[in-house]
Amino acid sequence: MAFFLEVLIGGLMAGVMYSLVALGFVLIFKASGVFNFAQGAMVLFAALFFVGFIEIGLSIWLALPLTVLVMVALAWTVERLVLRHLVNQEGIILFMATIGVSYFLDGFGQTIWGSNVRQLDIGLPTDPIFLMDGDILIQAFDLWAALVAGSLLAALVVFQRTGVGRALRAVADDHQAAQSVGIPLNTIWIIVWSIAGLVALVAGVMWGSKLGVQPAIVSLALKALPVLILGGFTSIPGAIVGGLIIGAGEKLAEVFIGPFFGGGIENWFAYVLALGFLLIRPQGLFGERIIERV
Repeated sequence: MAFFLEVLIGGLMAGVMYSLVALGFVLIFKASGVFNFAQGAMVLFAALFFVGFIEIGLSIWLALPLTVLVMVALAWTVERLVLRHLVNQEGIILFMATIGVSYFLDGFGQTIWGSNVRQLDIGLPTDPIFLMDGDILIQAFDLWAALVAGSLLAALVVFQRTGVGRALRAVADDHQAAQSVGIPLNTIWIIVWSIAGLVALVAGVMWGSKLGVQPAIVSLALKALPVLILGGFTSIPGAIVGGLIIGAGEKLAEVFIGPFFGGGIENWFAYVLALGFLLIRPQGLFGERIIERV
C-alpha cells in the first residue's frame, strides 16, 4: 500500500506540471478559439532566455523579471505581426499561424542561445523526503515544483473570475461582437499571450531544473494535449483535473502494468486515454457541449 501511495503521489505532482502547461493552451483557446500549437515552443523559449541570462552573469532575481519582459514583448510582437491581421478568420488559419510561430520560436531561441543541454539550478532543495516512517519516498524538488505550479494554478482560477477573464469568453465566441460592445480585442490578446508566456516560463524553469534546458522540453510540454482532451479545451478546472488524472494514471500504469508489456507504457498511456475520451465524451469532462442546428 505504501508503494502504491508513493507512485500515486509522484504521479500527481507530475500531473500538476502537466496542468500548468495545459492552462497556457486553455487561456489562448478561450481568447482566440484556436489551439495554440506554439505553447510547447514558448516553454523552451522562456527557459532558454532564463538560463541564458544566468550564464552571462546575471543573478536569478534579475534574470527572472528580464525573461518576463521578453515573454511580454513576445506577446506584443505576436499580436502586432500575426493575430491583428487574422481577426475573424477561420480557426484553421489561426491554428496554422501558431504552427509557424512555434517553429520560429524553436529555431530563434536556439539560434541565440544554442541547442546544447544546459543545467539549471534555481536553489530548490533536492533531498528526498520520507513519509509514514520512511515507507514513502518523494523528492523535495518535485514537491516544491508542485507547490509553485499549484500556486500559479490557483491564481489563474481567480483570474478567470475577473473582468478580463470574463472578456475572454466573449472574444472567443465572436470577435466582431466583442469589439462592438467595447472589448479591446488586441489588448485582450496581448494580455492572454503574456499570461501564457508567464505560465510557459514557470513550466520551463521547473522542467529545465529537473531535466536540463533542452529542445526535448517542447515534446514534453505537448503532453498537455491529452490533458486538454480529458478536461476540456475551455475549462481551467478541467485542465487541473485532467493533468492530475494523466500524471497519476501514467505513473501507475508504468509501474503496475508496464512489466507485463515490456515497459514504455508511460510514453503512450496519456494518448490512448485521450483517444478513449474522444470516442466517449469528445468535449472532455468539463468542456462545453457544442450543438449545431441545421
